[in-house]
Amino acid sequence: MSSTDNQTVITLAGSVDIVTEFFFTAINSILYQRGIYEPASFRRVDKYGLTVLVSTDDGLLGYLKNVMNQMQTWLLEGTVQKLVVVVAGLDSGETLERWQFQVQVDNADTTVAAAGDENNVPNQQPSATSTKKNKKTIKEIHDEIQAIIRQITASVTFLPLLNEPCSFDLLVYTDNDAVVPQKWYDSDPRYIMNSSEVKLRSFTTSIHKVDTMVTYKEKDDWEL
Repeated sequence: MSSTDNQTVITLAGSVDIVTEFFFTAINSILYQRGIYEPASFRRVDKYGLTVLVSTDDGLLGYLKNVMNQMQTWLLEGTVQKLVVVVAGLDSGETLERWQFQVQVDNADTTVAAAGDENNVPNQQPSATSTKKNKKTIKEIHDEIQAIIRQITASVTFLPLLNEPCSFDLLVYTDNDAVVPQKWYDSDPRYIMNSSEVKLRSFTTSIHKVDTMVTYKEKDDWEL
């Protein structure tokens, strides 16, 4: 029996790494599937037992790296509420899709202790109850993430065709006490009027739970 099949206690830092890696992969998948960037600018990568598409655009990768680094800080502090990928038409300026990733903390005790003093993380001794709760294999987590990536891939079957060139933006919802870098700025929520929504699957690391949903503009409202 291999060690990867055994149940493992997921640490806060380990959970943050899993969540940010998922965000990076999911964003790339959305950009590819929705045609925001040219298909030729993506390469195939094996991840979560799937072949996923990751951008080769240096500017995009640098932007995503900066956002994910900040997300890691906020996740460690427990101040992230959700990440939203906004897809908007370049010609119309309208928001056509909102991909929402809601973040919930499943293990508040662990997060509060770690956020208060990061030096406590390696020495933290979980109770018998929390240890049992946190036991989950990496494969189980990856299987849950795999199901979400598959749904993103299948989204082309139910989302309206994007009939104009589109851009994307990332919105991060945080607690009021989160420390925000100067380069970040407040944005309107970019809601969609007369929209439909589809709830996708979720995954949990036993510390963080991520719920996924896509909201889109009704086809009849913007199609000629």
